[in-house]
Amino acid sequence: MSVMLNHTIVHSRDNRESAAFLADILGLEVGSEWGPFIPVETANGVTLDFATIPAESIALQHYAFLISEAEFDVSFDKIRAAGIEYWADPQQKHPGEINHNDGGRGVYFLDPSGHAMELITRPYGYQEGAAG
Repeated sequence: MSVMLNHTIVHSRDNRESAAFLADILGLEVGSEWGPFIPVETANGVTLDFATIPAESIALQHYAFLISEAEFDVSFDKIRAAGIEYWADPQQKHPGEINHNDGGRGVYFLDPSGHAMELITRPYGYQEGAAG
């Protein structure tokens, strides 16, 4: 059997708020509550299971999503329309900008619990025309 990531738990101040936030930005569905979790499933079957925990217990994480150019346009429009701060870099030194790494586009923003979210249209190290 090949190894695949199936799910991960995302700690949040409010699991419903965080799940709805991400689902809206990415055009995904919020799944049905399962125990303490509110799931959001991605196209490759990986589920982010949002769980509410005390804010002081949240260890901030980074989540990167590979999306198409068209999906980027829609998601980025939602980020701007909602007035969400965004950056071209993870260090937040280039506010209000996107990047063009590896010939694609990328943007960083924070979710309601402070996790760093990243949208990219090309995987890191992508080379146009490379065999793979």
